[in-house]
Amino acid sequence: MNIPTTMKAAVMTEPRRIVTQERSIPELNEHEVLVKVMAVGVCGSDVHYYEHGKIGNAIVEYPMILGHECAGEVVSVGKSVSRVQPGDRVAIEPQTTCGRCPACKSGKYNLCPDVVFFATPPIDGAFAQYVKAREDFLFPIPDHLSYEEASLVEPFSVGIHAANRTGLKPGDTVAIMGMGPVGLLAVVAAKAYGASRIYVTDLEPVRLEAALKLGATHAINVREQDAVETIKELNGGTGVDVAWETAGNPKALQSALLSLRRGGKLAIVGLPVQAEIPLNVHFMTDHEVDIYGVFRYADTYPAGIKILASGIADVKSLITDSYPLEQTQEAMDRAMNNKSGSLKVMVYPNA
Repeated sequence: MNIPTTMKAAVMTEPRRIVTQERSIPELNEHEVLVKVMAVGVCGSDVHYYEHGKIGNAIVEYPMILGHECAGEVVSVGKSVSRVQPGDRVAIEPQTTCGRCPACKSGKYNLCPDVVFFATPPIDGAFAQYVKAREDFLFPIPDHLSYEEASLVEPFSVGIHAANRTGLKPGDTVAIMGMGPVGLLAVVAAKAYGASRIYVTDLEPVRLEAALKLGATHAINVREQDAVETIKELNGGTGVDVAWETAGNPKALQSALLSLRRGGKLAIVGLPVQAEIPLNVHFMTDHEVDIYGVFRYADTYPAGIKILASGIADVKSLITDSYPLEQTQEAMDRAMNNKSGSLKVMVYPNA
């Protein structure tokens, strides 16, 4: 396969400014793989770095390449690579961990203190024609699964991880607060895990409609209805077994907690701007609520690929906006400014 020596990359040079530049093709070590990037989803973290230049203590070092929800075609492999070969279609888990620390050895490699994650400062991401990744973080995808759908395995993995953390099982009732892309894909995860009722909340009708199409059983517009009261009314007068807050909104987190039955489980998925939020401690203790933090995911890609490849939901319908690499700034502006008409923005580096 003929591989060029340079590539195009969409480079953020300052807040809200991205330009197309020529970069050298990444060089591989013996365990790494070069992937031709075919699709990259725009994530909320990308938008936050684009708009503000930081997330918490993670501060952008300019210039930087954003993008981490990605899939593509293997074009070259290091001499010790055996899991994939040129021509393979793959989803890329956008992190590399040490494999040696207590977190990695216990299977919680998402908590590795030395993790290298695409588009998390100072690491460049996938808004480029080619990226490299260690072979154990590449996962072959079936021919009928598109590159766009394969890129969605990344945000879908967050929902799978939330389901695993809270022990969601067939027949459980679940409330999901916030129908951004992660929340919408969390609906698919809840459906795949056998939830009997999936209550979702949001402010935007288009997002609530999308959630119903993906498998939610009840959609609640919080502009018009009280989330907690409505969920309990619809659920036979009691709270749900499991609640996931995916919006990063303090009020949504409070509602998620209060929507639980006695002995229920809460997963905090969304990351609010402020570090401290008041919650009802009396409710937590009286109801003996279990609370789980959710940080990215671990060992979710094989299951994520199988679930999306099964056709359980039309996740491709979430992609409402598509841009070539040269229009990455327009893609970021679209994701940043349009909260109602846009669901998922996708960039195609090799279009």
